[in-house]
Amino acid sequence: MMFIWPDVLQTMINVEREMTRYHRKKNDLNQKTIVEKLRKLPGVGVQVDHDDILVGYQGRTYWFEVKNPDKVTKDGKIQRQGPKSMTQQKQEALEMLWPGHYQIVWTLEQILEAIGYVRNENL
Repeated sequence: MMFIWPDVLQTMINVEREMTRYHRKKNDLNQKTIVEKLRKLPGVGVQVDHDDILVGYQGRTYWFEVKNPDKVTKDGKIQRQGPKSMTQQKQEALEMLWPGHYQIVWTLEQILEAIGYVRNENL
């Protein structure tokens, strides 16, 4: 069992409440294509609308935030224009504090690597 400090736990709860309260339904443009491709893979399950997608594979659940590639720098940082929005601040806090898997991605290959999926060249 993992111990979480009370102040960290409270911060995580507050982040989740705020994300639920202000959750936008706008998906990044590449999310639909990534989800469609993941759903074609044997043994992989996908759920959407969980900021952004949950992927199940080999008994584990992975949480991915899908970003458009044009919003990501070459070194993998999210490009920000102007001050960070409330949603962006919450996503960064979640990435730092969430005790389970949470990763910001922009390609199918990043997801496959994270879940340890060995891809059949015919797919």
